[in-house]
Amino acid sequence: MDLAFVSEASPQASAAPAADRPEAAPPTPGAQGAAAEREARLLRRIIAHDVPAFEELYRLYHPRLLRFLGRMLRSGPVVDEVLDDTMMVVWDRAEAFTGTSKASTWIFGIAYRKALKALRRRRDEPVEDFDAEFRPSLEDGPEDELGRRQARKALVAAMASLSPDQRAVVELCYFQEMGYREIAEIMACPVDTVKTRMFHARRRLKDKLASSLADWL
Repeated sequence: MDLAFVSEASPQASAAPAADRPEAAPPTPGAQGAAAEREARLLRRIIAHDVPAFEELYRLYHPRLLRFLGRMLRSGPVVDEVLDDTMMVVWDRAEAFTGTSKASTWIFGIAYRKALKALRRRRDEPVEDFDAEFRPSLEDGPEDELGRRQARKALVAAMASLSPDQRAVVELCYFQEMGYREIAEIMACPVDTVKTRMFHARRRLKDKLASSLADWL
């Protein structure tokens, strides 16, 4: 499967917290349900090796996985490799998706495990992104409010001080807008573990950020 068709469109990161956090806005069940059903239909078509269905799913997930893996791995070439490895698993093993969870939970779970393996392989290697200037920006567009852009930029920089698991929890919660239960499924751990990782991540981030930005957490 040639993955060269991937769109280079830059994602717009959202700072809204996950749905099961107290301060979150109520989700829109209709829109979310329609999107989940669309993705499930695409996966059923991919089982039959339907290439257009795979390309559509890849375009849907490429910006989200690019941002998630970028936060975890912080190395452009490794991000690209893990993203492609993740989607190759989707292509080769679409039948493993049983529908008992959302497609996003299944796909992000694959990406998370692939990222952890990549981190273990590269633990003793220097991490430097030589392609950073050529990669799509992971930050907000110019139309967004300046203060929010600055807060997100500061948050992303501070996230470098977190462990991979903590970075994953923060990324999935704040930028992918996932709830703790879905994050727990992705990371194959209890919900309480996700909450503990978020607690320690937020405490560390608050120490790194200026007081005005720490309040955003």
